[in-house]
Amino acid sequence: MCVNICNSNKKIGFIGAGKMASAIMGGIIKSSFILPENIFIFDINNDAIKCAKERFNVNALNSIAELANKTDIILIATKPFVIDDVLRELEGNASNKLLISILAGVTCQKIENILKNNPVVRVMPNTPAFVNEGMCAICKGNYATVSDVDFVESMLKNIGKTVRVDEKFIDIVTAISGSGPAFYYYIIDLIARAGEKLGLDYSTCLTLSAQTSLGAAKMILEGAQSPDELITAVTTPGGCTAVGNDVLKQSDLMQILDKTIKDTMEKARALG
Repeated sequence: MCVNICNSNKKIGFIGAGKMASAIMGGIIKSSFILPENIFIFDINNDAIKCAKERFNVNALNSIAELANKTDIILIATKPFVIDDVLRELEGNASNKLLISILAGVTCQKIENILKNNPVVRVMPNTPAFVNEGMCAICKGNYATVSDVDFVESMLKNIGKTVRVDEKFIDIVTAISGSGPAFYYYIIDLIARAGEKLGLDYSTCLTLSAQTSLGAAKMILEGAQSPDELITAVTTPGGCTAVGNDVLKQSDLMQILDKTIKDTMEKARALG
């Protein structure tokens, strides 16, 4: 509670008030990590501003420079292609302030090169943050301190789980967790449609498939057993699961997923 009280007095500015920024805002406000009156937003999209103000009762400002001057911490949540414009407006207005970037393809060094000695923490979030089940990877910039990273991690734990990684691995993270939800949606849907083809209605099949994937994920995250041990625990030799396991093992699923992650990683790397 003491940590939340201390953090609630910090002033944070969001440059960009879109879906991911709103997910983060919602998490930190709901947990009282930072109070709504201490959150400031700027976005060129008036609809995004209006939505954020109505949902969270935060403060809207008229420029990036004004936001930088009113806040202690700045979170950049724009489209990556406008980062140069954003950094030009921050230059001279954000001296020594902690910058948090959630932009794909924008390195800590790129921001540091323009804003010099600002501490920068880069984050790769994902969309399940909207339901407080996000996965955020956190990368420390050259001038950020351990305390800076601790703060960012404490904030992002309000929307899901976090891991700390060296920035050189961020493109792998992008492929696994940044883009990963789309891959899981596809697999969940295919399993549901396989059930539908056998006669059960799609809505019921989708519920069965989605909840089973959620439960299986929790067994991995909250238990002490490895995936192989969990597979063994649910498989009776010669039984139903064993038959399905054999089909998967005899398929080229591993090669398909290897290529999916590799190609996605290479695309993420090309963005930088």
